[in-house]
Amino acid sequence: MASSPFIIVAIDGGAASGKSSSSRTLSDRFNLLHVDTGSFYRAVTADLMRRKVNPTDLGAVKAALCELSFGTRVQGLSAQMEIGGRVAGDEIRSREVNEHVSHFSAIPEVRAALLNYQRSQADVARRHHFRGLVMEGRDIGSVIFPDADFRFFLHADPTERARRRASEGHHDQIAERDRLDSSRKTAPLACPAGAVSIDTTHQTLPEVVETMARAIAARLGDA
Repeated sequence: MASSPFIIVAIDGGAASGKSSSSRTLSDRFNLLHVDTGSFYRAVTADLMRRKVNPTDLGAVKAALCELSFGTRVQGLSAQMEIGGRVAGDEIRSREVNEHVSHFSAIPEVRAALLNYQRSQADVARRHHFRGLVMEGRDIGSVIFPDADFRFFLHADPTERARRRASEGHHDQIAERDRLDSSRKTAPLACPAGAVSIDTTHQTLPEVVETMARAIAARLGDA
C-alpha cells in the first residue's frame, strides 16, 4: 500500500478568528507539524524592540535584521522559532508587542527576511517524520504556500473576536490590527483566491475543525 502523501495546510485569518485553536486541533488529529507564523513576527518584534529599533527607522530595521539568525526547535507538535539559539518566551504576548507587531510586520524587509524561513518549515516537518504541515498566519495561502494542498481563510465578526481575545486575557485593538494588516502594501491580509472561506462567528471549534478535517482525512486516507 502506498504511503499517505505529505500535505501542507494553510490557515489564514485575523486575530481571534479561530486560526490557532483550529490549527492545533488539526495538528494533533493528523500528526501535522503546527507552525504559528504570528509568533515568528512577534518574536522578531520583541527582539527589535529590545534593540531599541523604531519601525519608522528603516535603516535601523535593516541593520538589525542582518544580525538575526533563525533556527527551529520542535517541541511536541509545534515549531518554535529560535533567534540566536533562543526561543522567545511570554514576552511576545505582551501589550507592548501587541501594539508594535503590525507595524513591524508591515515592513517589506521584515517579511522578506522571514519568507524562506517560513517555507523551510515544510522541510523541518519532513525531517521529523510528520505527515504534513499546518501553518497559520495572514499570508500563508497567498504568499508563503500559494500551492498548499488546502487553503482556508477564517473570519468572524470583530465584536466576537474582541470578546474572545478579552476572555483569554488579551486586549488587542482588533479593528486597528485589521486595518494595518489589510492595508499594508506587502502581503496584506485577504482571503486568497480559491481558498475556502469559513465564518467562525457562530460556530463552535469542533464545527470549524470538522469542515476542514473532512477533506484532509480523505487526502490522507483516514476517511
